[in-house]
Amino acid sequence: MINANFKTMEIGTLSAEPMVKRDAMNQNGQIKIDYLNVKKAALVFRALNHKLRQQMLKMLDENNRMTVTELYVQLRLEQSVASQHLAILRRAGIVKTDRDGKYIYYHVNEDRISQINQIVDTLVK
Repeated sequence: MINANFKTMEIGTLSAEPMVKRDAMNQNGQIKIDYLNVKKAALVFRALNHKLRQQMLKMLDENNRMTVTELYVQLRLEQSVASQHLAILRRAGIVKTDRDGKYIYYHVNEDRISQINQIVDTLVK
């Protein structure tokens, strides 16, 4: 029998430490899985596992920061498509925004990428 009763965690605070420190079984010998956090983690990985979003991240990394307009012009996309994909990356915490007057600049969240890389390293070992 599987027990899925755990505290919830915001998607922005996903880290490898709680996964490593928790025991896989509770006192009754049941497997403990936090399905809510598994679902949140899947959304983060799904955000990264898309060719267009990977291209956007590469461009943001190369240029340090860009506006939606700069991204969709260089990628030859519709503005709405670029905005939707950036929103997915933003919700996953992979990109951040800064406002400068009327412009909103997107840039890669280096801390989040580092965190994701640590989790991936833990999973593939």
